[in-house]
Amino acid sequence: MLVYADNAATTQMSRKALDVLFETSETVWGNPSSLHSVGQKAKEILEDARLRIAKAIGAEPKEIYFTSGGSEADNQALISAATFGARKGKKHIISTRFEHHAVLHTLQKLEKQGFEVEYLDVHRNGLVTADQVREAIRPDTALVSVMYANNEIGTVQPIREIGAVCRAAKVPFHSDAVQAIGHIPVDVVRDNIDLLALSAHKFHGPKGIGVLYARKGTLLVNVIEGGAQERGKRAGTENIPAIASMAAALEESLQNLEANRDRIIPMRDRLIEGLSKIPHSCLNGDRSSRVPGTVNFCFEGIEGESLLLLLDAQGIEASSGSACTSGSLDPSHVLLALGLPHDVAHGSLRLSIGEYNTPEEIDHILTVVPQVVEYLRNMSPVWEDLENGKRPHIL
Repeated sequence: MLVYADNAATTQMSRKALDVLFETSETVWGNPSSLHSVGQKAKEILEDARLRIAKAIGAEPKEIYFTSGGSEADNQALISAATFGARKGKKHIISTRFEHHAVLHTLQKLEKQGFEVEYLDVHRNGLVTADQVREAIRPDTALVSVMYANNEIGTVQPIREIGAVCRAAKVPFHSDAVQAIGHIPVDVVRDNIDLLALSAHKFHGPKGIGVLYARKGTLLVNVIEGGAQERGKRAGTENIPAIASMAAALEESLQNLEANRDRIIPMRDRLIEGLSKIPHSCLNGDRSSRVPGTVNFCFEGIEGESLLLLLDAQGIEASSGSACTSGSLDPSHVLLALGLPHDVAHGSLRLSIGEYNTPEEIDHILTVVPQVVEYLRNMSPVWEDLENGKRPHIL
Protein backbone atom coordinates (compact mmCIF):
# COMPACT_ATOMS: atom_id res chain seq x y z
CA MET A 1 0.00 0.00 0.00
CA LEU A 2 1.30 3.45 -0.96
CA VAL A 3 0.31 6.20 1.50
CA TYR A 4 1.07 9.81 0.66
CA ALA A 5 1.15 11.61 3.99
CA ASP A 6 3.20 14.69 3.09
CA ASN A 7 0.50 17.13 2.00
CA ALA A 8 2.07 19.97 3.98
CA ALA A 9 5.02 19.75 1.57
CA THR A 10 2.82 19.74 -1.51
CA THR A 11 -0.54 18.40 -2.61
CA GLN A 12 -1.64 16.42 -5.62
CA MET A 13 -3.32 18.66 -8.17
CA SER A 14 -7.06 18.19 -8.32
CA ARG A 15 -8.69 17.02 -11.51
CA LYS A 16 -10.47 20.36 -11.87
CA ALA A 17 -7.24 22.33 -11.44
CA LEU A 18 -5.50 20.13 -14.01
CA ASP A 19 -8.34 20.53 -16.50
CA VAL A 20 -8.23 24.32 -16.18
CA LEU A 21 -4.43 24.31 -16.49
CA PHE A 22 -4.46 22.25 -19.69
CA GLU A 23 -7.42 24.02 -21.28
CA THR A 24 -6.06 27.49 -20.54
CA SER A 25 -2.59 26.53 -21.78
CA GLU A 26 -4.11 25.48 -25.08
CA THR A 27 -6.67 28.23 -25.63
CA VAL A 28 -5.43 31.31 -23.72
CA TRP A 29 -1.82 31.67 -24.78
CA GLY A 30 -1.67 35.43 -25.29
CA ASN A 31 0.27 37.97 -23.27
CA PRO A 32 -2.20 39.90 -21.08
CA SER A 33 -0.16 43.08 -21.58
CA SER A 34 -0.80 43.01 -25.34
CA LEU A 35 -3.53 45.24 -26.75
CA HIS A 36 -4.72 42.88 -29.47
CA SER A 37 -7.67 40.54 -29.01
CA VAL A 38 -5.58 37.47 -28.16
CA GLY A 39 -3.82 39.39 -25.43
CA GLN A 40 -7.04 40.90 -24.14
CA LYS A 41 -8.59 37.45 -23.85
CA ALA A 42 -5.69 36.52 -21.58
CA LYS A 43 -6.25 39.76 -19.68
CA GLU A 44 -9.88 38.81 -19.07
CA ILE A 45 -8.85 35.42 -17.63
CA LEU A 46 -6.22 37.10 -15.47
CA GLU A 47 -8.62 39.63 -13.97
CA ASP A 48 -11.35 37.04 -13.52
CA ALA A 49 -8.95 34.90 -11.49
CA ARG A 50 -7.88 37.95 -9.48
CA LEU A 51 -11.52 38.68 -8.64
CA ARG A 52 -12.25 35.08 -7.62
CA ILE A 53 -9.16 34.77 -5.43
CA ALA A 54 -9.88 38.11 -3.78
CA LYS A 55 -13.43 36.99 -3.01
CA ALA A 56 -12.13 33.75 -1.53
CA ILE A 57 -10.14 35.56 1.17
CA GLY A 58 -12.38 38.59 1.69
CA ALA A 59 -10.18 41.00 -0.26
CA GLU A 60 -10.64 43.40 -3.15
CA PRO A 61 -9.21 42.51 -6.60
CA LYS A 62 -6.76 45.44 -6.56
CA GLU A 63 -5.28 44.04 -3.35
CA ILE A 64 -4.17 40.81 -5.06
CA TYR A 65 -0.70 40.51 -6.61
CA PHE A 66 0.38 37.31 -8.35
CA THR A 67 3.79 35.91 -7.41
CA SER A 68 5.80 32.74 -7.96
CA GLY A 69 4.61 31.38 -4.63
CA GLY A 70 4.49 31.94 -0.89
CA SER A 71 8.22 32.56 -0.46
CA GLU A 72 8.29 35.45 -2.91
CA ALA A 73 5.15 36.91 -1.39
CA ASP A 74 6.65 36.73 2.11
CA ASN A 75 9.86 38.35 0.91
CA GLN A 76 8.07 41.24 -0.77
CA ALA A 77 5.76 41.81 2.19
CA LEU A 78 8.56 41.97 4.76
CA ILE A 79 10.93 44.05 2.64
CA SER A 80 8.15 46.49 1.78
CA ALA A 81 6.99 47.03 5.36
CA ALA A 82 10.58 47.36 6.58
CA THR A 83 11.51 49.84 3.85
CA PHE A 84 8.60 52.18 4.43
CA GLY A 85 8.86 51.79 8.18
CA ALA A 86 12.50 52.88 8.06
CA ARG A 87 11.52 56.02 6.16
CA LYS A 88 9.47 56.96 9.24
CA GLY A 89 12.30 56.10 11.60
CA LYS A 90 10.78 52.73 12.54
CA LYS A 91 13.25 49.83 12.40
CA HIS A 92 11.82 47.42 14.97
CA ILE A 93 10.16 44.22 13.69
CA ILE A 94 8.29 41.60 15.70
CA SER A 95 8.02 37.96 14.63
CA THR A 96 8.24 34.48 16.17
CA ARG A 97 10.96 31.89 16.51
CA PHE A 98 9.15 29.26 14.46
CA GLU A 99 8.29 31.06 11.26
CA HIS A 100 8.93 29.51 7.85
CA HIS A 101 12.44 30.16 6.57
CA ALA A 102 11.03 32.40 3.85
CA VAL A 103 10.27 34.78 6.71
CA LEU A 104 13.21 34.02 9.00
CA HIS A 105 15.87 34.33 6.31
CA THR A 106 14.38 37.61 5.08
CA LEU A 107 14.37 38.92 8.63
CA GLN A 108 18.01 37.92 9.06
CA LYS A 109 18.81 39.87 5.90
CA LEU A 110 16.99 42.89 7.31
CA GLU A 111 18.93 42.59 10.57
CA LYS A 112 22.14 42.95 8.59
CA GLN A 113 20.68 46.19 7.20
CA GLY A 114 20.25 47.62 10.68
CA PHE A 115 16.75 46.47 11.63
CA GLU A 116 16.10 45.12 15.11
CA VAL A 117 14.03 41.94 15.01
CA GLU A 118 12.36 40.70 18.19
CA TYR A 119 11.55 37.00 18.00
CA LEU A 120 8.71 36.04 20.31
CA ASP A 121 9.05 32.80 22.26
CA VAL A 122 6.62 30.04 21.37
CA HIS A 123 4.79 28.21 24.12
CA ARG A 124 5.18 24.44 24.43
CA ASN A 125 1.76 24.03 22.82
CA GLY A 126 3.04 25.70 19.65
CA LEU A 127 1.16 28.96 20.10
CA VAL A 128 1.96 32.62 20.62
CA THR A 129 -0.53 35.03 22.13
CA ALA A 130 -1.91 38.43 21.32
CA ASP A 131 -0.66 39.62 24.72
CA GLN A 132 2.90 38.75 23.71
CA VAL A 133 2.52 40.89 20.63
CA ARG A 134 0.90 43.75 22.57
CA GLU A 135 3.74 43.78 25.09
CA ALA A 136 6.39 43.74 22.34
CA ILE A 137 5.03 46.61 20.22
CA ARG A 138 6.98 49.85 20.54
CA PRO A 139 6.62 53.32 19.02
CA ASP A 140 9.30 52.35 16.45
CA THR A 141 7.73 49.02 15.45
CA ALA A 142 7.51 48.82 11.66
CA LEU A 143 5.90 45.40 11.28
CA VAL A 144 4.51 42.35 13.05
CA SER A 145 4.78 39.02 11.21
CA VAL A 146 3.11 35.90 12.63
CA MET A 147 2.32 32.84 10.52
CA TYR A 148 -1.31 31.72 10.36
CA ALA A 149 -0.59 27.99 10.69
CA ASN A 150 2.79 26.43 11.33
CA ASN A 151 4.13 24.36 8.46
CA GLU A 152 5.73 21.67 10.65
CA ILE A 153 3.41 21.13 13.60
CA GLY A 154 0.19 22.56 12.16
CA THR A 155 -0.81 24.80 15.06
CA VAL A 156 -3.13 27.69 14.20
CA GLN A 157 -2.29 31.01 15.82
CA PRO A 158 -4.86 33.48 17.25
CA ILE A 159 -4.45 35.62 14.13
CA ARG A 160 -7.63 37.67 14.51
CA GLU A 161 -6.69 38.73 18.03
CA ILE A 162 -3.10 39.48 17.05
CA GLY A 163 -4.32 41.45 14.06
CA ALA A 164 -6.64 43.49 16.26
CA VAL A 165 -3.72 44.38 18.53
CA CYS A 166 -1.67 45.51 15.52
CA ARG A 167 -4.57 47.49 14.04
CA ALA A 168 -5.14 49.31 17.33
CA ALA A 169 -1.44 50.19 17.49
CA LYS A 170 -1.42 51.17 13.80
CA VAL A 171 1.34 48.66 13.06
CA PRO A 172 1.24 46.71 9.76
CA PHE A 173 0.49 43.02 10.27
CA HIS A 174 1.79 40.29 7.94
CA SER A 175 0.83 36.62 8.06
CA ASP A 176 2.27 33.70 6.13
CA ALA A 177 -0.97 31.82 5.45
CA VAL A 178 0.48 29.21 3.08
CA GLN A 179 -0.54 26.29 5.32
CA ALA A 180 -3.92 27.79 6.21
CA ILE A 181 -5.56 28.90 2.97
CA GLY A 182 -7.80 26.20 1.56
CA HIS A 183 -7.86 24.26 4.82
CA ILE A 184 -9.43 26.63 7.34
CA PRO A 185 -11.51 29.80 6.89
CA VAL A 186 -9.39 32.91 6.31
CA ASP A 187 -10.80 36.41 5.89
CA VAL A 188 -8.25 39.20 5.67
CA VAL A 189 -10.73 41.87 6.78
CA ARG A 190 -12.09 40.05 9.83
CA ASP A 191 -8.58 38.84 10.68
CA ASN A 192 -7.16 42.38 10.55
CA ILE A 193 -4.39 41.34 8.14
CA ASP A 194 -2.50 43.92 6.07
CA LEU A 195 -0.16 41.58 4.17
CA LEU A 196 -0.69 37.87 3.48
CA ALA A 197 1.04 35.15 1.45
CA LEU A 198 -0.50 32.04 -0.09
CA SER A 199 0.71 29.31 -2.44
CA ALA A 200 -1.43 27.26 -4.85
CA HIS A 201 0.32 23.91 -4.50
CA LYS A 202 -0.75 23.64 -0.86
CA PHE A 203 -4.43 23.33 -1.86
CA HIS A 204 -4.28 21.10 -4.96
CA GLY A 205 -3.21 23.81 -7.39
CA PRO A 206 -0.03 24.01 -9.48
CA LYS A 207 3.44 24.74 -8.17
CA GLY A 208 5.22 27.99 -8.90
CA ILE A 209 2.26 30.32 -8.45
CA GLY A 210 1.03 32.23 -5.42
CA VAL A 211 -0.43 35.48 -4.17
CA LEU A 212 0.60 38.46 -2.12
CA TYR A 213 -2.38 40.22 -0.58
CA ALA A 214 -1.64 43.84 0.32
CA ARG A 215 -4.44 45.82 1.96
CA LYS A 216 -5.48 48.98 0.17
CA GLY A 217 -3.07 51.77 1.09
CA THR A 218 -0.21 49.38 1.92
CA LEU A 219 2.86 50.41 -0.04
CA LEU A 220 4.97 47.79 -1.80
CA VAL A 221 8.61 47.67 -2.82
CA ASN A 222 9.46 45.78 -5.99
CA VAL A 223 11.64 42.71 -5.51
CA ILE A 224 11.51 41.83 -9.23
CA GLU A 225 12.10 44.62 -11.72
CA GLY A 226 11.61 44.68 -15.47
CA GLY A 227 8.04 45.47 -16.38
CA ALA A 228 4.77 47.12 -15.45
CA GLN A 229 2.84 43.93 -14.69
CA GLU A 230 0.80 43.64 -11.48
CA ARG A 231 0.27 47.38 -11.39
CA GLY A 232 4.00 47.91 -11.56
CA LYS A 233 4.76 45.93 -8.39
CA ARG A 234 5.86 42.57 -9.79
CA ALA A 235 7.56 42.38 -13.19
CA GLY A 236 7.25 39.37 -15.48
CA THR A 237 4.58 38.11 -17.85
CA GLU A 238 1.80 36.56 -15.79
CA ASN A 239 1.45 32.77 -15.92
CA ILE A 240 -2.19 32.75 -17.04
CA PRO A 241 -2.75 28.95 -17.02
CA ALA A 242 -1.29 28.58 -13.52
CA ILE A 243 -3.21 31.59 -12.21
CA ALA A 244 -6.51 30.30 -13.61
CA SER A 245 -5.76 26.85 -12.21
CA MET A 246 -4.97 28.33 -8.80
CA ALA A 247 -8.31 30.17 -8.74
CA ALA A 248 -10.15 26.97 -9.62
CA ALA A 249 -8.28 24.97 -6.97
CA LEU A 250 -8.94 27.56 -4.27
CA GLU A 251 -12.65 27.79 -5.05
CA GLU A 252 -12.91 24.01 -5.05
CA SER A 253 -11.09 23.74 -1.71
CA LEU A 254 -13.35 26.32 -0.10
CA GLN A 255 -16.52 24.75 -1.51
CA ASN A 256 -15.48 21.44 0.06
CA LEU A 257 -13.96 22.96 3.20
CA GLU A 258 -16.47 21.65 5.73
CA ALA A 259 -16.85 18.24 4.09
CA ASN A 260 -13.09 17.80 3.88
CA ARG A 261 -12.64 18.91 7.48
CA ASP A 262 -15.27 16.43 8.65
CA ARG A 263 -13.48 13.68 6.76
CA ILE A 264 -9.89 14.56 7.67
CA ILE A 265 -10.14 15.43 11.37
CA PRO A 266 -11.33 11.96 12.51
CA MET A 267 -8.40 10.40 10.62
CA ARG A 268 -6.00 12.91 12.15
CA ASP A 269 -7.33 12.25 15.63
CA ARG A 270 -6.94 8.51 15.10
CA LEU A 271 -3.31 9.12 14.21
CA ILE A 272 -2.78 11.18 17.34
CA GLU A 273 -4.47 8.61 19.56
CA GLY A 274 -2.61 5.69 17.99
CA LEU A 275 0.85 7.22 17.92
CA SER A 276 0.45 8.47 21.50
CA LYS A 277 0.45 4.82 22.60
CA ILE A 278 4.08 4.46 21.55
CA PRO A 279 6.15 4.73 24.76
CA HIS A 280 8.26 7.87 25.19
CA SER A 281 6.62 9.78 22.38
CA CYS A 282 4.93 13.16 22.29
CA LEU A 283 2.60 15.14 20.08
CA ASN A 284 4.08 18.49 19.12
CA GLY A 285 1.70 21.43 19.27
CA ASP A 286 -1.73 22.03 20.68
CA ARG A 287 -4.11 19.06 20.55
CA SER A 288 -7.01 20.93 18.98
CA SER A 289 -5.84 24.33 17.71
CA ARG A 290 -4.34 22.96 14.51
CA VAL A 291 -5.14 22.58 10.83
CA PRO A 292 -7.19 19.46 10.07
CA GLY A 293 -4.51 17.24 8.58
CA THR A 294 -1.13 17.82 10.24
CA VAL A 295 0.31 15.64 13.00
CA ASN A 296 3.87 15.96 14.29
CA PHE A 297 5.36 13.50 16.79
CA CYS A 298 8.74 13.02 18.42
CA PHE A 299 9.98 9.56 19.37
CA GLU A 300 12.80 9.45 21.88
CA GLY A 301 15.89 7.44 21.04
CA ILE A 302 15.71 7.45 17.22
CA GLU A 303 16.80 9.58 14.27
CA GLY A 304 14.12 11.09 12.04
CA GLU A 305 16.04 10.44 8.82
CA SER A 306 16.24 6.68 9.48
CA LEU A 307 12.57 6.66 10.40
CA LEU A 308 11.60 8.32 7.10
CA LEU A 309 13.68 5.95 4.99
CA LEU A 310 12.21 2.85 6.62
CA LEU A 311 8.68 4.22 6.38
CA ASP A 312 9.23 4.93 2.70
CA ALA A 313 10.31 1.30 2.24
CA GLN A 314 6.93 0.35 3.74
CA GLY A 315 5.05 2.65 1.34
CA ILE A 316 4.51 5.58 3.73
CA GLU A 317 5.67 8.92 2.39
CA ALA A 318 6.10 11.42 5.20
CA SER A 319 8.62 14.00 6.39
CA SER A 320 10.44 15.12 9.50
CA GLY A 321 9.59 18.79 9.01
CA SER A 322 9.60 21.42 6.29
CA ALA A 323 10.38 20.17 2.78
CA CYS A 324 12.32 23.42 2.29
CA THR A 325 14.98 22.23 4.74
CA SER A 326 14.87 18.47 4.14
CA GLY A 327 18.57 18.43 3.19
CA SER A 328 19.60 19.76 6.61
CA LEU A 329 20.90 17.45 9.34
CA ASP A 330 20.11 20.03 12.01
CA PRO A 331 17.08 19.48 14.24
CA SER A 332 13.96 21.43 13.38
CA HIS A 333 14.08 25.06 14.48
CA VAL A 334 10.33 24.78 15.08
CA LEU A 335 10.73 21.97 17.61
CA LEU A 336 13.66 23.72 19.28
CA ALA A 337 11.47 26.83 19.58
CA LEU A 338 8.94 24.70 21.47
CA GLY A 339 11.64 23.89 24.01
CA LEU A 340 12.42 20.35 22.93
CA PRO A 341 16.07 19.31 23.42
CA HIS A 342 18.20 18.53 20.36
CA ASP A 343 18.23 14.77 20.96
CA VAL A 344 14.45 14.57 21.00
CA ALA A 345 13.92 17.05 18.15
CA HIS A 346 16.05 14.84 15.89
CA GLY A 347 13.47 12.05 16.19
CA SER A 348 10.50 13.85 14.66
CA LEU A 349 7.87 12.70 12.19
CA ARG A 350 5.39 14.91 10.34
CA LEU A 351 2.34 13.20 8.87
CA SER A 352 0.13 15.55 6.87
CA ILE A 353 -2.98 13.98 5.40
CA GLY A 354 -5.74 15.29 3.17
CA GLU A 355 -9.09 14.44 1.67
CA TYR A 356 -7.51 11.93 -0.72
CA ASN A 357 -6.34 9.75 2.17
CA THR A 358 -8.47 6.86 3.46
CA PRO A 359 -9.12 5.21 6.84
CA GLU A 360 -7.37 2.11 5.51
CA GLU A 361 -4.24 4.18 4.96
CA ILE A 362 -4.42 5.43 8.53
CA ASP A 363 -4.60 1.79 9.67
CA HIS A 364 -1.46 1.07 7.67
CA ILE A 365 0.39 4.00 9.24
CA LEU A 366 -0.63 2.94 12.74
CA THR A 367 0.58 -0.59 12.06
CA VAL A 368 3.91 0.32 10.50
CA VAL A 369 5.13 3.32 12.54
CA PRO A 370 5.24 1.50 15.93
CA GLN A 371 7.07 -1.40 14.31
CA VAL A 372 9.68 0.86 12.71
CA VAL A 373 10.15 2.87 15.90
CA GLU A 374 10.71 -0.34 17.87
CA TYR A 375 13.13 -1.64 15.24
CA LEU A 376 15.21 1.55 15.31
CA ARG A 377 15.23 1.69 19.10
CA ASN A 378 16.50 -1.89 19.30
CA MET A 379 19.46 -0.81 17.15
CA SER A 380 20.16 2.41 19.03
CA PRO A 381 22.89 2.67 21.70
CA VAL A 382 21.17 5.85 22.89
CA TRP A 383 17.96 3.95 23.51
CA GLU A 384 19.92 1.22 25.32
CA ASP A 385 21.38 3.85 27.65
CA LEU A 386 17.93 5.28 28.24
CA GLU A 387 16.43 1.91 29.05
CA ASN A 388 19.35 0.93 31.28
CA GLY A 389 19.10 4.13 33.26
CA LYS A 390 22.47 5.47 32.18
CA ARG A 391 20.67 8.62 31.06
CA PRO A 392 17.17 9.80 32.03
CA HIS A 393 14.21 9.65 29.69
CA ILE A 394 12.98 13.06 28.58
CA LEU A 395 9.63 11.98 27.16
